[in-house]
Amino acid sequence: MKLLFFFFGVILFCSCTSPEPPEPVLPVPSERQLAWHELEFYAFVHFNMNTFTNKEWGFGDESPESFNPTALDCRQWARVCSEAGMKGIILTAKHHDGFCLWPSEYTEHSVKNSPWKNGEGDVVRELADACREYGLKFGVYLSPWDRNHPDYGKPEYLTYYRNQLRELLTNYGEVFEMWFDGANGGTGWYGGANEERRIDQKSYYDWENTWRIVRELQPGACIFSDAGPDIRWVGNEQGWAGETNWSLLYRDDFTPGLVSDRTFLQQGQETGTHWVPAEVDVSIRPGWYYHPSEDNKVKSLEQLLDIYYNSVGRNASLLLNFPVDTRGLIHENDVEQVLKLAGALKADFAVDLARENRVTATNIRGNSRKYRAGNINDGNPDTYWATDDNILEASLEIHLGTPAEINRVLIQEDIRLGQRVKKFKLEALVENEWQLVASETTIGRKRILRFPNITTSKLRLTIEDAKASPVITNLEVYNAPNVLVE
Repeated sequence: MKLLFFFFGVILFCSCTSPEPPEPVLPVPSERQLAWHELEFYAFVHFNMNTFTNKEWGFGDESPESFNPTALDCRQWARVCSEAGMKGIILTAKHHDGFCLWPSEYTEHSVKNSPWKNGEGDVVRELADACREYGLKFGVYLSPWDRNHPDYGKPEYLTYYRNQLRELLTNYGEVFEMWFDGANGGTGWYGGANEERRIDQKSYYDWENTWRIVRELQPGACIFSDAGPDIRWVGNEQGWAGETNWSLLYRDDFTPGLVSDRTFLQQGQETGTHWVPAEVDVSIRPGWYYHPSEDNKVKSLEQLLDIYYNSVGRNASLLLNFPVDTRGLIHENDVEQVLKLAGALKADFAVDLARENRVTATNIRGNSRKYRAGNINDGNPDTYWATDDNILEASLEIHLGTPAEINRVLIQEDIRLGQRVKKFKLEALVENEWQLVASETTIGRKRILRFPNITTSKLRLTIEDAKASPVITNLEVYNAPNVLVE
């Protein structure tokens, strides 16, 4: 009898054990990068001396007296961003002209010598507080290039720059992203020298040690530049990532400000050595800074939707810029458009037609329920469908039940195990025949397919090639309403 119970126990144990999860395909994102990926959509605010001189790039000779917003309200910025579904705000604390939006103890070229609040104001403080009030993340842009400072181009400037970096990273609470611009060196005021100064972009800023300050003071912050190390520029300012977009990069081959081929930034590199996902930065107007002549040139809803789908929908994040005006407010025209975008996106993703419907697969890892096909539409980001290790091509069929009209499909890989899919296609069963809807390459953190309306009762997602066994954590299906062209 004991022997019988023993064999029964062995059988029960074998039937309950699950196969090991797929091995990660390196590189994989860090914890700080995973947290950043969750944000997806956040704001850039260009507001500084250029706002009051009607320029994009100041020369550095501007007087602090010029900075004088009449109704500055960082709570309005935060409220608008929150209502628009954005998750954070990054502020241009210092742009290329060198004027500082906080009362830095290392320069007189700051708000402390402006008429605004009689020199007692601190824009960085007000925005950091407003972000906390509205539940938003707070980020900082600090231009490496400084056309005002007399020591720019000399070793002494690096000490000044790092001192300001420490001020911003220690005095204003948690920072989610540190933004380093690639524009460096050229003509400038430079303390009255009025000359051109060029630097060796590979060595002047000693980036490894400059970045180390961020790691020390804000270990949860992601660092942005052309070369990462955490987030890369997408290679354009028009609002799109490549249709093929790997979150990988041969990071050590890149230097901030020196990019020989922007294709690598737009598309990533399939065999890259580091996880360096793309951020799409684009302004809601033609310029980054406020210009009254652009009040009627705010991007249309159609343009903004294209930007969203070509960034967030292509495995990137979206950093949408607001050129705050001379009052110190996000202009009402900009507010109107970004709230239209928020409303349209809410309508686009209102009802997931795939949620908890039956899903079947041509292969399930170890035939285990742990990796079952139904994990892709259970609403749980910690579950996923996976295949056996030797299966790089497999299909999922999503049964919608009664025929439904659809025009959006959202797909996500579990990037904790790396970016794996190299090629996939989506088909719909239309009048009992499979019809090709889309044939694409990468998926990554999120891929959203837009296509003309079709009526179907079943979809088939086929992973045609992958680096290793596919790992799909989510698939959603929607019928987005038509957008009226403005």
